[in-house]
Amino acid sequence: VQLVESGGGLVQPGGSLRLSCAASGFTFSSFVMSWYRRTPGKERELVATITPSGISTSLVDSVKGRFTISRDNAKNTVYLQMNNLKPEDTAVYYCNAKLSVFRVYEYWGQGTQVTVSS
Repeated sequence: VQLVESGGGLVQPGGSLRLSCAASGFTFSSFVMSWYRRTPGKERELVATITPSGISTSLVDSVKGRFTISRDNAKNTVYLQMNNLKPEDTAVYYCNAKLSVFRVYEYWGQGTQVTVSS
C-alpha cells in the first residue's frame, strides 16, 4: 500500500497550489479520502474529506471558499486545490485513506510541506 503526496512548496500569500496523492495497493474507489495537516506544536487537523464516489465533500471552516477536494478514481488520485493561501495554511499536508467495514482499514502518506510566506 502506498499513498504518495506531491505538489507542496513555497508560495506567497494569495497564491495557489494543487496537492496530489497517488494511491496504489488497495481498492482506491472504495475508500473515503481525506487531507490532514499538522504544524509544529499543534494537533493534526482534518482539512477536507471526499466520499468514495466523489459526490460528497466536506471542508474545515477555515478553508471553505478557498480549498477544493476532488478525486479521479480512474487514476487512483485525490487532489487538494488550494487558492488564496494564507500564512496560517503553512503545514505538512497528509493524505489519508480510510474504509470501515467489519474492521478499519486506514493508510497515510508521508506528507508534503506547504509554506505560505512572502
